[in-house]
Amino acid sequence: MRDYYILKINAPAGIYSPGNLLRILKLAYASGIRKVRFGARQQLLMTVHYEELPSLQKSLTQEAISYEVNTDLYPNLISSYCGEDVFRSGDWLRESEYHFILDQFEKPSQLKVNLSDSGQSFTPFFTGHVNFIASHEPHFWHVYIRLPKSNQLIRFPQLLYSSELGRFVYTLEALLNQSTTHWLESLQQTHFIAQPSLQEVELPDFSLPYYEGFNRYGTRTWLGLYRREEWFSISFLVEVCELCLKTRIGEICSTPWKSLIIKNIQEKDRMHWSYLLGKHNISVRHASHELAWQTEDHSAEGASLKQYVIQHFNREDTRTFGLCFGIQTQPKSEVFGSVLIRQRPWIQWGFISLGKRYDLYVAEQYNPNSRIFRKVEKGLLKMHVPLQVERICRTFSAQRILRTTEALPLVEEELFASPTTEVYECPHCLTRYDERYGDETQSIAAHTTFQKLPESYRCPTCEAPKSDLIRMLQEA
Repeated sequence: MRDYYILKINAPAGIYSPGNLLRILKLAYASGIRKVRFGARQQLLMTVHYEELPSLQKSLTQEAISYEVNTDLYPNLISSYCGEDVFRSGDWLRESEYHFILDQFEKPSQLKVNLSDSGQSFTPFFTGHVNFIASHEPHFWHVYIRLPKSNQLIRFPQLLYSSELGRFVYTLEALLNQSTTHWLESLQQTHFIAQPSLQEVELPDFSLPYYEGFNRYGTRTWLGLYRREEWFSISFLVEVCELCLKTRIGEICSTPWKSLIIKNIQEKDRMHWSYLLGKHNISVRHASHELAWQTEDHSAEGASLKQYVIQHFNREDTRTFGLCFGIQTQPKSEVFGSVLIRQRPWIQWGFISLGKRYDLYVAEQYNPNSRIFRKVEKGLLKMHVPLQVERICRTFSAQRILRTTEALPLVEEELFASPTTEVYECPHCLTRYDERYGDETQSIAAHTTFQKLPESYRCPTCEAPKSDLIRMLQEA
């Protein structure tokens, strides 16, 4: 018999009513549960001992609270609502529009649905089966379909009106359940309020905002809560809900980063929130490179590897700005990251696997929403993973600096600017090749241009190939 079970409760769009969440937490506590966590699809997760499960199931059923045990037949609908106003205000997409759309989903769907503001990068665009992305046309949405067990994105040729999103999902689900091969044609022939979609959605550059701690927006404050081990104690969350009710905060938002965001904190109430954090010893100032990770739900191996790499980042003071990282320990799982670490068996023999190896993948243009990845390292031992991930970070930072330098306008007024010379820098170890001096270690004479170096030339420090070196300008 299984000792522990995973109980899941969905919260569409990651929106929790403090009153309803308080009710759930009290039922869980009465059944012997002391901590919970939030999943990558913004759902509530509990690990329940088999002796405590029947009483909790009975209590949830009596309260008409839907749940699943050890299954995810009805995935949670995720959205960028958690970042609305605090990180970005869409051109027309507001909190009321999200609620209008959520009201259309009266019954659960077996399809994963994503609802995203097109200008944000806090939540993923394409991790759903049906991905709605706000267009520049008010109240119309791009639609991208990714069938279950497929990685192919299909762009629906029409922009859907906000009132049609729920009906679109249920229509698509019914067509797929019929196992018809002409589901797309049937979907296109269904009448929706829509207009032609003339171009692909334009992906914004990825930048993960710092989502923890007290932060001002307008005259109000929002609070981000992150836990290193992903667990929140029920005693703490109960007091969070009670304080929300006391200070008239109507919503608590979970995020795909397994954290919480509480909006609309009034200045007069901030001291109460500070007191609550201190009472439960909650830190709200973790390093930004620790917040940029997504692991699978229920993956102790993924969480352990995350901490292992973060420890290396802390020692080396590694810069990760502009990147996020995903760890995949199961072949069919879905994680979000500019850099993906995929675990695989060293030796696989039928159902028997021995040892672990790791492959590293980088997203196209380092944008985790691109869905196109290239393998940059394969077959790594665990001890080698942190250094190679750091190497990717250094390469990204060097390329970003180069793009920024090239984009800077020339200022004619700088008449006395220092003269510059062209050098080529290794992004891995920062060694530079300067043609004025050549490279004595490889018998390269002074005044040999970079273009005339043999293709076999390598960085004298780390042996990176010539093609990796990046052109830069430095003061002569």
